[in-house]
Amino acid sequence: MSRTIDALAAMVVHTRWDELPAAVQRLARLVLLDTLGVILGGSEQPEVARLRAGLSAGAGSGATVLARGWAINDPGRAAFLNGVAGRAIEMCETHGKVSCQAAIQIVPGALAVAERAGCNGRDLLEALVAGYDVAIRLGAATTRRPLAHPLGQAGMLGAIAAGARLRGFDATATGTAIRIGGNLMVTAGYGNVVAGATTLNSVGGMSAMAAVTAPELVLAGFTAQDDAIEQAMTELLSVGFDDTPVFDGLGSRWEIAQVLFRLRACCNPIYPALDALGDALAALQPRPDEIEHIAVETYDFAAGLGVCNPPGHFGARYSLPHAAAALAVNGHLGYASFTDAAVRDPVLSALRQRVSVVEDPAMTALLPGSKPARVTLVLKDGRRDVRSVQDDRRAGQALDELPVREKFRELAGLVLAPDGVAAVEHAVDHCEQWSSMAPLLEALRQGAQP
Repeated sequence: MSRTIDALAAMVVHTRWDELPAAVQRLARLVLLDTLGVILGGSEQPEVARLRAGLSAGAGSGATVLARGWAINDPGRAAFLNGVAGRAIEMCETHGKVSCQAAIQIVPGALAVAERAGCNGRDLLEALVAGYDVAIRLGAATTRRPLAHPLGQAGMLGAIAAGARLRGFDATATGTAIRIGGNLMVTAGYGNVVAGATTLNSVGGMSAMAAVTAPELVLAGFTAQDDAIEQAMTELLSVGFDDTPVFDGLGSRWEIAQVLFRLRACCNPIYPALDALGDALAALQPRPDEIEHIAVETYDFAAGLGVCNPPGHFGARYSLPHAAAALAVNGHLGYASFTDAAVRDPVLSALRQRVSVVEDPAMTALLPGSKPARVTLVLKDGRRDVRSVQDDRRAGQALDELPVREKFRELAGLVLAPDGVAAVEHAVDHCEQWSSMAPLLEALRQGAQP
């Protein structure tokens, strides 16, 4: 038997809310709140709304689609739609050390399973914490191919683990469900992001749906080979698997404690450059029309995101020139800076053309220990400011809950009235007291915008 999956399955089964440190409990609730906001905000994207309408025909029942109308759907379809929505606006969390975006792959499926199975709030939170650990530990153990996006791989296995926990599986059945996931994982390429190809977001939905379907496969008697995950991660999807990180602090150190919340509606690799630009803008305080040039030097992957004319809102989230222009013009990088209207804005479009992005090989050589960037801001009157950042600043900062909650309120407010936003936030803050998913669902339905 595979010792790696057996150990993870045992951890999933034995995780208990009352035994988790208070800081981990706090973060679990905050991750749930943040992810709900991202799903609600993403549900408003035009392509997500059209997908929701297209998949409504012949829908079953059992779980709620987190979008206007609050339709009841079969759990797998609801999980898929909520997962796609959550990926649509590039605002889901990530991990401080492992590229995974685990919560947006776990939460939609876990909510669908929990609603259908009648689980309580503690069940949901335990499944989230345990599933997050599975995703991050397997992600840390895996050497992905250079162009492979992490969606649909280790995160999917974490989602399946959460689904198994909510179905009340023992360690053997949980291990089987995770191993079945070795044949459900999908490939997604980073090339999609530069092309603005929103198909990438469907992979988040596939992970969420797997949280529903893999446990059902176990219950139906499906089996999997013992080394399914190891084989997939060394010979099929990835190029290497070393399980040492899986056992490091397993059951005593919880990976959700290293969550990084995304407050900007753009991809993580360009955060260091945006930090540096923010410092330069603060120093010179120019009007947009006073900016002659913004020169960015950074490591190889971030330098590849230098598209000046993104094809739409999704491509803009991966365009360093667009993000730089939006920061200079709007003063923020929230949801409103990455809409299709923002992409078409003539002021932003003009400034994007004055942003250059190049790789500095010396910075690339510092990977993965740090992800540096240097920005030179040049004004038309000759003034300039040069700022350097050695890494993503979030990793070294103490968590401030307020910006995360403000982000939730902004995104949830796209769908909910102010009283509804407050009601959902209050409900999640007391999640461990839920006897079912009803407190959350009632707050959502009653708080909908007229």
